[in-house]
Amino acid sequence: MISRRIGLVFAYFGMVAAIASASAMAQTPDDDPSAVYHERVAAFVKDPGNLKYEPTEPLQGTPRWQPLPIASKARRGISDEALEKARSYAEAMNSSAFMVWRDGKMITQWYAPGITAQTPLTSKSLSKPLTAIAIGRALALGKIRSIDQSIADFIPVARGTDKEKITIRFLLDMRSGMLDQGFSPDPAHPFNLALLHPDFGTQIIKTYPMPHKVGEKYSYANAPSDLIAMVIEGATGMRYGEFVSREVLIPLGAQGGTMWVGKPGGLAHAGCCATMPADTYLRFAILLLQDGVWKGKRLLPQNYVAEMRKGTVENPNFGLAIWIGQPYKLRRSFGGPGIPGKPVLHSEPFLDPDLFMFDGNSNQLVAISPRNRLIVLRVGATPPAPGNGSTEWDNAFLPNTVIRGLARPAN
Repeated sequence: MISRRIGLVFAYFGMVAAIASASAMAQTPDDDPSAVYHERVAAFVKDPGNLKYEPTEPLQGTPRWQPLPIASKARRGISDEALEKARSYAEAMNSSAFMVWRDGKMITQWYAPGITAQTPLTSKSLSKPLTAIAIGRALALGKIRSIDQSIADFIPVARGTDKEKITIRFLLDMRSGMLDQGFSPDPAHPFNLALLHPDFGTQIIKTYPMPHKVGEKYSYANAPSDLIAMVIEGATGMRYGEFVSREVLIPLGAQGGTMWVGKPGGLAHAGCCATMPADTYLRFAILLLQDGVWKGKRLLPQNYVAEMRKGTVENPNFGLAIWIGQPYKLRRSFGGPGIPGKPVLHSEPFLDPDLFMFDGNSNQLVAISPRNRLIVLRVGATPPAPGNGSTEWDNAFLPNTVIRGLARPAN
C-alpha cells in the first residue's frame, strides 16, 4: 500500500500503487513490456501517492441490480441520535459513502455530493476479502480441494521454485514467507516488478523475495493476494475477473465496476483497487454474516466463514484476508512487527467481541457484528489529519456508536 509521502510507501494500509503514464494506459499487447514497465516506474517514483489504477478492464455485475430492502423508520431499532452521530463522523472523515445494514434491511445510507448508490468507488484493500470469497466459491464448485493445497497445483511456473511450499491458506493469511511490502526507487527492485510490471504475476513467482519460512511469519503484502488471481485462473480456466463476475457478483445481485490489470488481457491485481459501488462491498459482508448463504443458496462451503475468522499465532487479528476485532489492541498495525507506518487507532474494544472487518488504506472499513446482525460501512478518501479541529480516525467509533444506539443490543 502507498502512503502519501514518497519516502513512506508501505503496505500496512493494504493499498498498492498504480499505473499512471498515458502511454501505459494506451498500451496494446504488442507493446514492449520493458518500455511500459520503465515508464510506469518513473511515474510511480515521481509521485507514488497520486497515481491512477490503470489499465483496467470492466468487471461485470448483474444486469438487473436492485437496491437492498430498506427498513421502515419504525422498525430500524437504532436510535436516530446514534445514526446521525455516526453519519456526521463519516462525513467529517472525507467519506464517500456510509451505510448501516441490520438483520436483512438497510437502516440508513448516506453519500457525499456527486456520489450515488451506483457510483464505483476504489476498493483499496477491500479487494482482499474478495480473494477469500473467490477461493471459497471455487471450493464450493469443486475446483479446489483444500486451501492447504500448494499454489503450484494451479500455477505451473511455481513448480520447482521457492514458492512451491506456499499454500492457498498462506496467501490468504499473509504467512506466505514473502517479503513485507515496501518502497524502492530502483526499477530492478522486486517491489516494483511485483507491482508495475505488465506480467507482474510471473515476476512475483520468479523474483519476489522469500526471507521467511513459509507459514512461520506474518508479512503483509499485495504480492500474496495478487497470486490468488493466478490460483483461480489455474483452478477454473477462467480469468479472475470473469470468475468473480460469474460466481460472486451476479449471484449476489451486485453491481460491477472495473478491475486493475497488468496489461490489457493480462492478469488482474486481485489484492487491490478494483472499483465497485459501496453496495457491492456491503453485499460481500452480508454474505459472510450469513455464513456464505445468499437468498437460500449456499455460495461458500459450510464453516468456511468460520475458518476465515480464525487468527494465527503470528497475527491473532488477521484471518483469511479479513481482520478480527479481538484480541483488543489500542493501535493495530497492518504490517508485521517492525514495519514502519502509523498503526490504526482503536480507542476502545469493539462492543461486539466477535466483530470482524474488511479494512484498507485510507480507512476503508466494513465492520461486521455477528451478535447484532449488523454491518457498518465507510468508504472514501483519506480522513483529514488530526489538528485544526479534526480528530484522528478511530476504527472503533462507527461500529460502537451504532451498537450503543441499538434498542436491544446483544449481550
